[in-house]
Amino acid sequence: QVQLVESGGGLVQPGGSLRLSCSAPGFTLDYYAIGWFRQAPGKGRERLSCRSGSVDITDYADSVKGRFTFSRDSAKNTVYLHLNSLKPEDTAVYYCAADRIGSNCATETMDYWGKGTLVTVSS
Repeated sequence: QVQLVESGGGLVQPGGSLRLSCSAPGFTLDYYAIGWFRQAPGKGRERLSCRSGSVDITDYADSVKGRFTFSRDSAKNTVYLHLNSLKPEDTAVYYCAADRIGSNCATETMDYWGKGTLVTVSS
């Protein structure tokens, strides 16, 4: 039925860049709040950013502010997270998640989650 599919993760050197993608075969992303989250080894899940249409629901997390950029391509029903100036501490599984358009994007209440894509930044 409803699913989110992340892609674009992989191994990258410190200072490098990646672009993560999230597509949604089950529904139209323009009608939902969409967030990016990550979980590093041994850490809890961290919310990075969330957006509903053109409105930012949350600011970027301090750990990634100025380095990561959220974007959307409505024609492709896809959202992106561009990761720049990567650091070893950015190593994590990255997830996209969706909720109703009025959501405050709380991690524990997002309705739909992808399976994640692993980003590994070598030291």
